[in-house]
Amino acid sequence: MTLVAETAETADSAERKSAPRLHHPLRAEFARGFGPWAGAAVLLTLAVALAANSKQWQGGWAETRDQLHTAAGMLGVPLALAAGCWQGGRERRRRTGDLLETAARGPLARLLASALPLALWVVAGYAATAVLAWLATCYSATGDSPYLVAPLTDVVVLASAVLAGQAVGRLVAWRLAAPLLAAGAYVGLGALSYGSSNNSYIPLSPVLDGGTISVPVWWQPLAMVVWTGGLAVAAVLAYAARRRAVALLPLAAAAAAGALLVQTGEGLWHTNPLARRQVCDTSTTPQICVNARYGDLLPQVTDALSGLSGRLEGVRNLPARWEDLPGRPARDTVELPMITPLGWSVVRGELTDPREYAWAAGMALYGRGECDRTDPRVGRIDDAVENYLAPSPLEKHSDEVYAKGSEADRAELRERLKTRARLTAMGEEERRAWLSEYFATADECTPSEVPAL
Repeated sequence: MTLVAETAETADSAERKSAPRLHHPLRAEFARGFGPWAGAAVLLTLAVALAANSKQWQGGWAETRDQLHTAAGMLGVPLALAAGCWQGGRERRRRTGDLLETAARGPLARLLASALPLALWVVAGYAATAVLAWLATCYSATGDSPYLVAPLTDVVVLASAVLAGQAVGRLVAWRLAAPLLAAGAYVGLGALSYGSSNNSYIPLSPVLDGGTISVPVWWQPLAMVVWTGGLAVAAVLAYAARRRAVALLPLAAAAAAGALLVQTGEGLWHTNPLARRQVCDTSTTPQICVNARYGDLLPQVTDALSGLSGRLEGVRNLPARWEDLPGRPARDTVELPMITPLGWSVVRGELTDPREYAWAAGMALYGRGECDRTDPRVGRIDDAVENYLAPSPLEKHSDEVYAKGSEADRAELRERLKTRARLTAMGEEERRAWLSEYFATADECTPSEVPAL
């Protein structure tokens, strides 16, 4: 009996080894086919788009969020729609539709088995791009912290686009449906997002953002998820569900979310609380304050303005500080030269031209922007103060142009040089006293109000 049992067990074991292993049907969709190619296309497209203008976002977390969100909406969504549409027409291209109609799985199960792996690959391509963008910003970040809500919203929007594209691909028997759907989505999203400012339907766009100093209200991402996801699920159920009336439920949810977005309008965004705060160096004259979103730039800004603030030490009648807050400067303050938009004064966490930045900061102190016309004598005095405190990087070039100009230009240059020399030749105490009197009249436009030099 023992011999018979061992023989039977050996036979069963051999039969199990020789029998083919059964794999889940989704495994083949994940590992092979169109999904990996679609994910790679999303990764490559978004990465190239972000790399092309990396100066404008690298180093700022809010800028990185906005650029990634815009690329996902304007480029990722059309790609996801096209990928889903192409995948949806696969059965028709292979002429296996009639055969699959006899399978045990219903239309909805077959659609989801085809669409979900593709959606995951598209999301994976976007996620890889997001990680690369965060890594690029991390090493040159100037403050703030990553924003996670926008990428999570983008993930749902992209997956919804794949599902909606699947439904279109199964309905439309045309090979050009996928590229035309992508082109139409690109144009439609662009018109909706960047069209007339009077368009009340702009909040429905998944590309919408409130700007680098803004964050959405807490429920805006949820409403956008319900809006886009509801439309996609409604399209899928209307095509493949046994009881198509079920599609009315996600459609109603999408309509309610869309109505809420449209009615709220500009109230969907508010100023980031961090953008209303500053970090300051109180050891300088005037004090130097940088927006808290870029707080790590304060040492660079302080160093760039060190020559200017050093020459102003002991001078009275100066503003209390350079400030960097949204809106007009408060009383007794002047605006710090713009750090944003990134890509100009600041690139990848570094000031591009400290000398020019110092000149711009000085112009905020003694610029007579409210004067319709400045008397030539006042202009020469302003030029002398500018030359002493923080000369323009273009000063040498400007002097050369005047030297090669007409006789009147050369005479004006000689007067400017004499005025500069008189200010430079003053003693320290005398110059501090004169500058104190000068800054007391920094807003005056008539020569009689400005101290002579």
